[in-house]
Formats: sequence, C-alpha cells, structure tokens
Amino acid sequence: MSSSVADTKPGDLPRTPRDWVPLLLVPALMVLAAPLFGNVSSWVTLTTAGLAMGMMIFLMASGLTLVFGLMDVINFGHGVFISLGAYATLLVLGPLAAWGEADSLVLNLSLLGLCILAAMAVTAAVGMLFERVIVRPVYGSHLKQILVTVGGLIVAEQFIHAIWGASPITVALPQTLRGAFVFGDVAIERYRVIAVVIGLAVFGLMHLVLNRTRIGLLIRAGVENAEMVESLGYRIRRLFVSVFVAGSALAGLGGVMWAFYRQTLTAGMGMDVMVLVFIVIIIGGLGSIGGCFVGSLLIALTANYVGFLAPKLALVSNILVMALVLIWRPQGLFPVNRQ
Repeated sequence: MSSSVADTKPGDLPRTPRDWVPLLLVPALMVLAAPLFGNVSSWVTLTTAGLAMGMMIFLMASGLTLVFGLMDVINFGHGVFISLGAYATLLVLGPLAAWGEADSLVLNLSLLGLCILAAMAVTAAVGMLFERVIVRPVYGSHLKQILVTVGGLIVAEQFIHAIWGASPITVALPQTLRGAFVFGDVAIERYRVIAVVIGLAVFGLMHLVLNRTRIGLLIRAGVENAEMVESLGYRIRRLFVSVFVAGSALAGLGGVMWAFYRQTLTAGMGMDVMVLVFIVIIIGGLGSIGGCFVGSLLIALTANYVGFLAPKLALVSNILVMALVLIWRPQGLFPVNRQ
C-alpha cells in the first residue's frame, strides 16, 4: 500500500455529490404558481392543502417504496394495509369517543396518537403474517408477487367486510382539530397542519434510521450483498421481515390520517389511492425515500393548483407530471443506485 493511500484519513475520502436539482422542484412549483392566482389567500390555502395532501400520500407510499427498494418485493396488496389502518381507528374511537368530543387539545391529540398506535400495531401484525404466508414463497419472482399479493388483497378486503360490514362507516375528527386557523383572508385547516407535522416527523425518522444507524446500515448492506451480511453473523431474513413489517405499519399510519381526512371508511379506500401511490414511487425513483417525499409533494401541489385553475385537466395532471419527470430522468428523481 502506498504511503499516500495509507495516510488518507476517513474525512479525506471522496463523497458522492448531493443532487440538489430535484429538491428545488417543489419550491419552484410553488413560486411559479403564485402569479396565476387572483389573490394571495387562495394561493396560500391551496398550497397548504397541497402540502398536507402530499404528506398523507407520502405516509401511505413510504411503506411500499421501503419494501420495494430494500426487498425487491412488488406488493400490490399494500392498499389493504391502508384500509386496515383506517378501520383500526374504530378500536380506539369506540371506547374513547368522549375524548374526541372533549374540547381539549391534549385529549384530542392523545386520541389521535392512540389511533395511530393501534393502526400500526394491527397492520404490523397482519404484515408479518402476510409476509410469512404470501410473500416469502415468491421472493425473486415479480410476476408471482403481483399475482399472489393481489389475491391476498382480495381475501383481506373480504375479512374487513366480515368484521366491520360492507356499509361505509363515518368517523369524526376530534373536536379541537376541526375548523381552521384564520389569518386575515387566509384559512388553514387545523388537521392539515397536524398532517404536515406528522409527515415531516416520519420522513426525518426514516432518513435517520436508514442512514445514521447500525440497523439501517445492515439493511442497505443486505440489499447489496446478502451473503456477506450472513457471513458476518447477521440473519438477513429477519432484517427483511422487519422491513416488511415496518412498511405495513407505515401504511397503517397513512390509513389513519387518510381516514380522518375522508371521514368515511370503506374496505376499498386503500386501493382508491394506490394509483397515486405508484405514480409517486415511479416519479421519486423506485426505492427512494427522499424521492417518494418530493414526488408526493409535487403530485399533490400540482393536483391542487390544476384543479383550481383548470378543473377539466385535474384528472390527467398526475400522469402529465409523471411523463415529464420520466422524460427528464427515466429512472426517477432520485435513483437508488445514485444514492
């Protein structure tokens, strides 16, 4: 080994340059859209609503992009975990209904927190069973994964019908989370603010775990070379099961936020947003958490702006954004192999 290499310090090692361009897309869209509105209040209201919607889409999509990026598993049954998370709120809202009607921010936030914990616990448990019975036999075969996960989705939806019935169920927001903060002519819904805070917290925690902890290092190393990680004494299968369970729990969290946003529960509510979820994952780059985050905000803001300015184009705006991004970057905003 030459002296120049031997004397190299860890801090002197070259680092992969960070790609900042995709990060500028969301603020650029917000700035470019501002002059198109007649007044500032409409722009602020739509922007806040878009950011909140983007956070909820991110919560629902992050679990799927985590599973696909780290396990190479295409789970078309992901939507049912969103629905299960939404229905799991009933386990808490039933016995603690008085907390939701109380004019107390502490009780209302505690109720929301318990709903989230219950949903994540239920979807994590179902996710562990789903991985063991349905996904594990088809590792390495994408076509079989699509077929069996769609079958698992159908079966799970029927279980939801059997337990809670086929009729839609109405849920109400906790008392202090209803209404809006009003600043002059600008109205910002309180629940949307909560959604933004939770979305940012989840994104920060996921980034920290995957990039700054030993478990994150082992998972990423296992994706690159599972045999090497096994030879070091770590059970890579357990790590991958943990990833699938975590992805299912994140879907449950997204289901809770989506349930309170829609305030109506149906067994197919998770599948209703799966098109958006797949669009976001494709735009962000398959398996990229950061790309999923940026893509969610980009899609939600575009849908809100276009829906206000040109309602007839709202249904195709998401497809148009995806097409433009893929023309610019065929592998998505943040391809995993560049991270």
